[in-house]
Amino acid sequence: MISVEEALQIVIDSAQDFGVEEIPFIQSAGRILKEQIKADRDFPPFNRVAMDGIAIAYSSFKNGQRSFKIEGIQAAGSEQISLQNLENCIEVMTGAVLPNKCDAVIRYEDVFIENGIATISIDAVTDGQNIHQKGKDEKAGDVLIKQNTIISAAEIGVLATVGKSTVKVAKQPKVMIVSTGDELVAVDDVPLAHQIRRSNVFTLVSLLEKLHIPSETAHLTDDKPILKEKIKSFLATYDVLLFSGAVSKGKFDFLPEVLAELGVVKSFHKVAQRPGKPFWFGQTKNSSVFAFPGNPISTFVNCLAYFYPWYFKSIGVELQEENAILSEDVSFKPNLAYFLQVQLSYRYGHLIASPITGNGSGDLASLVKADAFIQLPANQNEFKKGEVFKIIRYR
Repeated sequence: MISVEEALQIVIDSAQDFGVEEIPFIQSAGRILKEQIKADRDFPPFNRVAMDGIAIAYSSFKNGQRSFKIEGIQAAGSEQISLQNLENCIEVMTGAVLPNKCDAVIRYEDVFIENGIATISIDAVTDGQNIHQKGKDEKAGDVLIKQNTIISAAEIGVLATVGKSTVKVAKQPKVMIVSTGDELVAVDDVPLAHQIRRSNVFTLVSLLEKLHIPSETAHLTDDKPILKEKIKSFLATYDVLLFSGAVSKGKFDFLPEVLAELGVVKSFHKVAQRPGKPFWFGQTKNSSVFAFPGNPISTFVNCLAYFYPWYFKSIGVELQEENAILSEDVSFKPNLAYFLQVQLSYRYGHLIASPITGNGSGDLASLVKADAFIQLPANQNEFKKGEVFKIIRYR
């Protein structure tokens, strides 16, 4: 049995590169950018009017002029016009190109207009006021978005602005999620007294959807020949197999044996942690296999603690570790790492983790009471209020 740290390093070192694909930019939110995005021209591309009002030649105001004949209108989206007489002004709209020979904009609130004459009602006007200067934000050729950025709504706007109608992103792995066990029935079935509904597989589907990874699901009974036949097909088709169940010591836990017979090279089986100790991980040349124990919290925490870091390493994104302060003393005697469910809150700007009392790794309902797992290390038994430990968020 290996430590959590050893298991995580093995998993991360086994990351795969799934390649790159080009997709419409509007469909790229949540995906990982695989190219640099550069400004195709200056931002803004012209001296841009920042307020509705009038544009003047600042020299006229500086020389004492306060009333200006309106010579024309510069609307947003219209070609640049020129001020013909420096003693006149041009009405301008927000977003419009600044008229030629104008270098100050006075907003309508500071102007009185009557009979085609605009009179400035304030004493202070500065050269260049209310003008967003060409190239002030970015210059043509500047890198606006770095490679390996997770694309959000902010990046979508930039992609549109620079004319990137399609964008290169990390290709997602092809994933099959498999539940096992004769005791499991469909969600819309009424279970008999000895049965339960399938839930882990859908938890995993949802955890992968959070990463924008599409997945398929299957359920296999505890029949070794059927398991072997189906898994052989899955290994030939999918980049990743996620299993829930059949990896412990039960008489019908055939999965490790079947995987070995199919040529999946085991990296480890069992990690010194609770919950989720019977976790099995291995690979073929083309597929990675994560076999999680069937208890719901075990499946849940192992996906977050191992599959998530493996996935982000595979697509070139570095996960930032997050820590929280333990809100009360905790005692845990086994020499295992302890993934303890906690509620998160902020107190005086600090992230606080408050333990949730559950009933073991089978207590699925307890997940809805918590926000994260706090990872308590195996090298101590007493964890004191105020100590800081790594957390793994899911909410």
